Amino acid sequence: MPSFRRPRDLTFAIKTSAAVALVVVADLLFYGHPFGATVGVFALLLTVAATLLHPAARRDPKALCALAAAAVLALIQVETPSLLASLLFWALLSLAVLAPRAQGFDDAWRWSQRLMAQAAVGLVGPWLDLRRARRAGRTGSRGRWKGVVPLLALPVLGGAVFLALFAAANPVIANALAALRLPRLGSDFGWRVMFWLTVLVLVWGVLRPRRRRVLPVGKARRSVVLAGVPVASVVLSLIVFNALFALQNGLDAVILWGGAGPPAGLTLAEYAHRGAYPLIATALLAGLFVLVFLAPSSPTAKVPLIRVLVVAWVAQNLFLVASSILRTLDYVQAYSLTRLRIAALVWMGLVALGLILVCWRMLRGKSGAWLINTNAAAALVVLVAACVVDLGAVAAAWNVRHAREVGGQGSELDVCYLNRLGPSALVSLVELERRAPSPDLVDRVAWVREVNLTALRDRQSNWRGWTWRGARRLERLDALGRERPLVRSAPAYQRYCGGHPVPPPPAAPSPLTESAEH
Repeated sequence: MPSFRRPRDLTFAIKTSAAVALVVVADLLFYGHPFGATVGVFALLLTVAATLLHPAARRDPKALCALAAAAVLALIQVETPSLLASLLFWALLSLAVLAPRAQGFDDAWRWSQRLMAQAAVGLVGPWLDLRRARRAGRTGSRGRWKGVVPLLALPVLGGAVFLALFAAANPVIANALAALRLPRLGSDFGWRVMFWLTVLVLVWGVLRPRRRRVLPVGKARRSVVLAGVPVASVVLSLIVFNALFALQNGLDAVILWGGAGPPAGLTLAEYAHRGAYPLIATALLAGLFVLVFLAPSSPTAKVPLIRVLVVAWVAQNLFLVASSILRTLDYVQAYSLTRLRIAALVWMGLVALGLILVCWRMLRGKSGAWLINTNAAAALVVLVAACVVDLGAVAAAWNVRHAREVGGQGSELDVCYLNRLGPSALVSLVELERRAPSPDLVDRVAWVREVNLTALRDRQSNWRGWTWRGARRLERLDALGRERPLVRSAPAYQRYCGGHPVPPPPAAPSPLTESAEH
């Protein structure tokens, strides 16, 4: 018996129906509503649709791994949605639908180029397919359209009859149908149509990527040997670089690690902040130098003296990165911890790992694809971890624990920054509220906590804005409130970001007072 194969028109119709259904779901979940766990639910629905509508993806091991990773990121967004998690989800899902068309997985850099090209072309994908369908309709036979009516008559009419009978027999179905309303043609209808089109473009790029049967697989890269750069020049460069790095590292060893202190007129925090990021740029340039001039197959990489100098230089770069990390930690100790500074510390760790991998590639003769894929895998792990860990909560907990107001060794507490962190700082605010010795600080912290707690409860009460992280946070706060009742802030006319009361404006003089003065 011959195997069944869906006609191309039917496949196109199924994908179109799925895209329209997902647009309807997106309108129900998102338009005019806060983003919550519904982002993860929609991502799971899109993953299921892509899996069902791309049979080749279910047979390709690379695509299956990408689909599984996309499903994990969708679940992460049920815990809490974020822009980073959404971008990673779209990249992995696009990779899953494109992977079966490629002849292999070369390296992450080429795949990032393919994904960016797919995203750019996908912006016009629905309109190109619509134009092609209209052109096929004009040039095709009229019998094709005449066959559509008998094809759809029975399922549409029969389904409507059975749905009407079920609605008459089941009040749940009847109420659901009665609750359906078409969107009103109000002032925001144009924005709503823009929202529909945006979702359609995003969904269509996954369900129907552009028709390229086989993605090109690049040829193996050859090492780049720059003309006019002899081996002796590379040796002298490495000697000079090692000497300069030894000078910088020696100063850092004395000032930062040895505790000698910065030069006169410069605080340790200023010294730390001044050099943290330029030194990371220096380490990146060093890694670029090794990549360009010391590829495994290049003549320079085979010289024993150069290999020794490179290993020594990479070791000095690692010490430089460690000093940059220590500089940042000293700056945090003098001021405070923020989400951006946490990200900077993580980035410095990735730079250190990249330097080690560059050196390992030269010593072991690894390919360029190995280096790119290993660094990309490390970056992906870090980015996924950033989607799971609440960096704002980490920063708030550290600042409260080390605040000078509660006997810590850190800087003066920035309550305004805790307020900007929003719900992420709620648990830390409650702990600070119980430890603060000053009634003024307790009042300010209580006001910031009340504002953010009210906002979180309002968001969680809306099922579209509900998140698993928010639910766990409320449970934790309720438990702390049962242990010890929370303090209520004093009434105030208005407050600044950090909770300081704003003095009320002076009262306007009454007409009787003015007449008496005259």
